[in-house]
Amino acid sequence: MSKNKLLRMDNVGIVVESLDEAIAFFSEIGLMLEGRGTVEGEWAGRVTGLGSQCVEIAMMVTPDGHSRLELSKFLTPSTLSDHRTAPVNALGYLRVMFTIEDIDELVSRLTKLGAQLVGEVVQYENSYRLCYIRAPDGLLIGLAEELGRK
Repeated sequence: MSKNKLLRMDNVGIVVESLDEAIAFFSEIGLMLEGRGTVEGEWAGRVTGLGSQCVEIAMMVTPDGHSRLELSKFLTPSTLSDHRTAPVNALGYLRVMFTIEDIDELVSRLTKLGAQLVGEVVQYENSYRLCYIRAPDGLLIGLAEELGRK
């Protein structure tokens, strides 16, 4: 009996209130819009278990082309719950972490767009400087600057 081999992780899905604002925010971090469109129909509802649905989706890709975020704005049915204000120790999916070149510069740009630093920027050994931020819509994002790469 052969074991099924994992090929890759395709994307992380995030449900958002405003697709335009989410695209602008993740573009500021450095992701690029790969595509945008509407997904609806009986087949989509069978995948999600939601029945009839209409979802506007934007696929964002990292500069290396390996990682993607699927941003979804549900037109129907409307969203039922909101986890954006959950503390960082809440059960379930927590955040997306991005490795960036200059954490201070990016945090400065993102706070000007309404993001908030959750704690503080800290250094882990001689490896990384790290922080969590909340995007203007409440999404929790991790940022990591790899030390010694400049």
